Amino acid sequence: MPKFKEESDVSIELKEPAKYKVVLHNDDYTSMDFVVDILMRIFYKNYEEAQRIMLQVHENGKAICGVYSFEIAQTKAQQVKQLAKQSGFPLLATIEEDI
Repeated sequence: MPKFKEESDVSIELKEPAKYKVVLHNDDYTSMDFVVDILMRIFYKNYEEAQRIMLQVHENGKAICGVYSFEIAQTKAQQVKQLAKQSGFPLLATIEEDI
């Protein structure tokens, strides 16, 4: 059987997957202690970093908690929603593409 050598002009370009920011939004009801707890439990921030991010949320209306792949960002935002609901708080976490 004859052997054939296959040539291809196809160029493959690999790209990094898109990253997404998880953003916490300020509200008038969620306690600062709960926000710090969320930052430590879900986003694995140490106490000082969690305090700093919580103050950014409080003073600026929102703050970035971390940057992740889409699936992880979506999961973390959903975890925030579930824990907040279980605790009676309206804390909102959204995801935004990191451009």
